Amino acid sequence: MPEIAVEGELDLDEALVLEDLSDPEKLQEAHEAGRPIVVRAASAEEVKEALSRPEVATALVPPDRRELLELDLRELTYGP
Repeated sequence: MPEIAVEGELDLDEALVLEDLSDPEKLQEAHEAGRPIVVRAASAEEVKEALSRPEVATALVPPDRRELLELDLRELTYGP
């Protein structure tokens, strides 16, 4: 799975798709079961937050925010 993907362009049949990271128990259960975890993110900060969790496989961005695919995650996390 890619780290960042556009919603509707990725097969998510077996994935747990979350709106946010507010339920750590769901994250842990899915991770322990080997189920991919995908979190919806509509901003650079939300992408960073989602991908900072080791359980999260992919941040899913809306089609109208396709520019988020080009984020430099290293720079976003550690600075220029």
